[in-house]
Amino acid sequence: MNSSEVTKNDRAWAQLFDKYRILENIERNGYFEITSAQINQFREARLMTKFDHRVNLPSMFAENNLAILPVTRGKYIISHFEAYKDFEHSTAEVTRISLPEHIESIDCENISSESVAINCAYVSGILADFLEDEELFPTVSGRMSSGSFSFYIENTLSKSKVEVNVENSQIEIDGGYEGTKILSLIEAKNYISDDFLIRQLYYPFRLWRSKLVKKIIPVFLVYSNGIFSLYQYEF
Repeated sequence: MNSSEVTKNDRAWAQLFDKYRILENIERNGYFEITSAQINQFREARLMTKFDHRVNLPSMFAENNLAILPVTRGKYIISHFEAYKDFEHSTAEVTRISLPEHIESIDCENISSESVAINCAYVSGILADFLEDEELFPTVSGRMSSGSFSFYIENTLSKSKVEVNVENSQIEIDGGYEGTKILSLIEAKNYISDDFLIRQLYYPFRLWRSKLVKKIIPVFLVYSNGIFSLYQYEF
């Protein structure tokens, strides 16, 4: 996100907070629901609601310890909840790997996208080693509906629980790999950051946990400076 987009988002969200008295409503009810139609009055909702890291949050959110989550394809919830998880610093020794000799279409010196990074991790055996399953196959990926589910998230100021009801929100899975006993859902980035948006792992986890008997394993994969870092999470 460049500086001009940040400025436009800051300005638009300040107008929305003023028009709908969002802070007062959150103080009174613990949260505030807002629709895409309301957001679109000031700026396109698609540009106003996706913040992959805390540093991307508009000033009204950052200054008031707020985050936003989608609950349907056209509605969002704003509250004092912690929507981000800090990456743990790893001291693990780096293991060197190589691609199979017959793979020519992937250039390890030029991995420029998340999809290529995932493919590289798969064909090189990184995923099989990390997930301890030699029978992994690529299955689900791309955009899909989240289905319907509910969860509770803590209001970080009042310490009360806010119930969030999700119904057919749009999700995107960068890579899904199914083995003999597990389905691993992967979110990938080709840059290093301090944290990530938990929803990117949790919403796909809830969708596929309701569909399969197998264990669902959410994994965050980071490729940067020639190094693959993989983080496994549980909910």
